[in-house]
Amino acid sequence: MRNNPILVLAAVLVSSVSLPITLTGASVALVEIASDLQAGLAPVQWVVTGYNATFASFMLASGSLADLIGRRRVYTSGLIIFVVSGLLSTVATDIVLLDVVRALAGVGGAAAAASGSALLAASFQGPARARVFGLFGTALGIGLAFGPTIAGVLVGAFGWRAVFGVPSVACLLVLAVVRLLPESRDPRSRRVDWPGTVSFTAGLLLLISGFVEGPALGWTSPVVLGAFVASVVLLAAFVVIEYRTREPLLDLSLLTSPRFLGISIAAAAIVSVLIPLLVYLPSYFTRVLGMGPGQAGAVLIMLTAPTLVLPSLTGLVARWVPPAAIVVLAVVLMGLGSAWLALSGPASTAFGLAGPLLTIGFGAGVSIGLIDGVALSSVGPERAGTASGMFNTVRLGGETVAIAVFGAVLAAMTAGRLAEPGFADGLRVVLWSMTGLALVTVLVVTVLLRAPARTPAPTPERVS
Repeated sequence: MRNNPILVLAAVLVSSVSLPITLTGASVALVEIASDLQAGLAPVQWVVTGYNATFASFMLASGSLADLIGRRRVYTSGLIIFVVSGLLSTVATDIVLLDVVRALAGVGGAAAAASGSALLAASFQGPARARVFGLFGTALGIGLAFGPTIAGVLVGAFGWRAVFGVPSVACLLVLAVVRLLPESRDPRSRRVDWPGTVSFTAGLLLLISGFVEGPALGWTSPVVLGAFVASVVLLAAFVVIEYRTREPLLDLSLLTSPRFLGISIAAAAIVSVLIPLLVYLPSYFTRVLGMGPGQAGAVLIMLTAPTLVLPSLTGLVARWVPPAAIVVLAVVLMGLGSAWLALSGPASTAFGLAGPLLTIGFGAGVSIGLIDGVALSSVGPERAGTASGMFNTVRLGGETVAIAVFGAVLAAMTAGRLAEPGFADGLRVVLWSMTGLALVTVLVVTVLLRAPARTPAPTPERVS
């Protein structure tokens, strides 16, 4: 059974479905978590933002570490961290403990996702590789799209702890066969950019901390101001480190390509609308519209299902319509859907929510997969791996900051309760902000895409 590619595919697909479920699924459980653990909004937000932040921060470092010490070894370690953290989440009786283990779960998830894709690349070649990566993307999409629905069923039947326990058990089954997976390394890989990893991770976490804690502690609080100042210093240090190190975590020279920069900004804007809505709409549905967790998860299918159906259709349309134009259209749809949802008001029924949710879902759906290809086509093929890492970091970082920023708005307008009075008005402010973000993004991306095409030159060797 060892070195069996089908076993590799099965293991990676199961774990790939489980990883995003604990992100989008946790959003359905936030109200129950806050009530059960008697926690305010700020600490409850870390259940989602902590996982997302560490996932985004450690993705690139995990990929480099997998190439250096072994893909199966890092994949196994990531799964163990994810499983243990998930099982600890099911028995947590304190919100601080839950937040800590959720952040650890993000580290494990990043390691499993990055090394899992590397295992697939090492196990399949030629046309088979393209097919399995299509399945890999579909598995991630299923976890993201149906996470709220699955979580709604689990919360209704077993309580919020099942949202973390079920994905952990699924990955525990994968661990039972992980010894049968092949090991592989990249002989050219020399080291991991730990200074870049630490400065980026700490800077991102402190930035998010400022937004999450600001409404509760006050925006002029020394703790909040200190977090913002420290984040700026660390992220500036990260830029310096990346320009000086021989093997940087991120090759910042890629951002000198107007086309690559524009598409990256568009991708960040799209997830900055979609993911925060997946996080906060379930609470709005249950607290303001009076839905149960199961019904809230079912309604969210209108937001997420297009992300599974449309990518294949968009590939056909792209034969006749420029892919960059489809990307711009996707951002426009995100903005229109946000404005429509803002105008719907708290009296909306599930049927009345269909139009705006489907519009936003269509915007996200037509961009998935296609936008990655447009971004990577703007750089040379020899830099595709580096460009993919940069692109995904921009996208994940954007959604993580957006969750924190929009959560801060809702916290400030609801006195940290995510309930009325103030929730409907707060959500309306967030939605109009999303519309404004989409409009600005369309203008900026249009200008960048019209700029003369330029492929960034490979980064020259730097001092270590």
